[in-house]
Parts: sequence; structure tokens; C-alpha cells
Amino acid sequence: MIKRIALLLFIGLAWGQNSPIDFETGGYGATWTWTVFENGDNPSLEIVTNPNTGGINSSATVAKFTALQTGQPWAGCESLHGSDIGTFSLDATNSTVKIMVYKTVISDVGLKFVIPSSGSLGEIKVANTVTNAWEELTFDFSSHIGLPEAIGIDQIVVFPDFDLGGRTQDNIIYFDNISFSSSNSVGVDNRGEIYPHGFALEQNYPNPFNPITTLRYDLPENSLVNIIIYDMLGRQVRTLVNTTQNAGYKSVIWNATNNQGNPVSAGVYLYQIHAGDFVQTKKMVLLK
Repeated sequence: MIKRIALLLFIGLAWGQNSPIDFETGGYGATWTWTVFENGDNPSLEIVTNPNTGGINSSATVAKFTALQTGQPWAGCESLHGSDIGTFSLDATNSTVKIMVYKTVISDVGLKFVIPSSGSLGEIKVANTVTNAWEELTFDFSSHIGLPEAIGIDQIVVFPDFDLGGRTQDNIIYFDNISFSSSNSVGVDNRGEIYPHGFALEQNYPNPFNPITTLRYDLPENSLVNIIIYDMLGRQVRTLVNTTQNAGYKSVIWNATNNQGNPVSAGVYLYQIHAGDFVQTKKMVLLK
């Protein structure tokens, strides 16, 4: 009985998920033990400067995976068992998983979770739809909730260039900002419509946050988009988006610890979108 209580106490203390995986200094991912597999001579996963901060991803650093032509279609990288991502189970609060990718080719991206015994329910694959630009892909793991292989997960596996047709060259893939959110959130990129019916600015998630949050917005038509963060005195803190974007469900990440060299204090901030004639403002809270 004493051993059982001790085990339960240990599990309670050790249980927890380390996310989002953003590869930033002080964040999760950059110092993890990533092992590359089935990729020729298995060049290491690199943490590098973001190749394009002008789109939806303004992060300073990202992961770089070189998928070799000599590698297997399912070449990928995995975190260390029993460390890195922590230990967690899939439930309604974390079974929608998002990842940002920057690719030069169209191919599937795969995500998989593994438990300590190496058991897994297999990867879910989603293809990117654009090249040479950041794109956020959404993976729905809600059908895995409650299954044995979804309880006590302690490893994440990423397949950045899962192409069963085979590669004709080495492909470089950047990925970043792996986040976990509710499987039943309203308006979080899991709607059936191809395009939104109207402009909208959604509440950032998470909120309050520390130090990274995601801002989502809807564009029913191609628009010149500006998204700006202000403090409560009306002073501009950061411009997140200033470009023409195609219609669709969009998102952008704000990392308050990497604000173009300017420190950001805890407090309430405003974020505002201008898209065509549409203007909307919402509040968010940064914790320290």
C-alpha cells in the first residue's frame, strides 16, 4: 500500500506537458535531445534563425530539418523519452495540435506521440499547401482520447517531409511553434468552410499568457492586413503583420520575450487588426 501511494505521488509530481515547442531561448525545444532517424547519415536537427519573419511566424529561431534524398520517406526526428516534452495524456484540452512549417515542396508532415513502452497509435499526416512561406497546419488527435497509447505520452515525433513517392533531391524543411489546444474550441481552424463568411479577430490563445500567444483572424477575401500591438497608453509595441494576405483562416504568433530587442513588461495589451475597411481591437494579458 505504501509503495502504491508513493508511486501515485511520483506520477502526480512528474505529470505535465512542456509546450508550446517554440525553439526560443528560455522556451521549449531548443535544448531538447532530438534524435534524427531513417535519414541517410542522419544529419542533426538544427536550431537556426527564422528564414522569413515577414509572414505569420515572427519567431527569432526555428528548427531546420534536412530531408536527404537517400533518406526514407518517413525520415524524422524525435524527442527524448522521459524528458523534453514531459508526460501527459491526450484529452479535450490538448488534442488539437498545430505546427508551423516552411517548405520548398508540397508533401505530408506527420506528427506522432509515443508512450514509454514505445507504443503509439501512429502518425497523423497533413500536407502543406504553399511553398516558400510559413503555413500553420492543424492535426486532430481527438479520436485518440482515452486509448491506452494516448495515456502517459512522453515523446513527440515529427516527420517533416513524409513523401512515399520518394525525393528527387535533398529538401530543407523548417518547423516551429508546435502548440496544443482544445479539440472543441470555436473558430480555431477546424471549420469545414474553405473561406470565412466575414472578417473577424478572435481572442488570443492562451490568455493570460507567458510569454507566447497565438492571435487568430478570419479573412473572407484577399486583404491588406495590419495587426499591431499597443500598450494601455496607446503606444505601439509591435507590428505583427503588415502585408497583403489571401483569404482564409489565419494566425500569427507573438513572443513577448523576443520583441525586436525591446523588453515587454507584464500587463494588459491591446491588439488591433486593420483589414480593408474592417477594424477590431481586443485585450490580452501578459504574465511574468
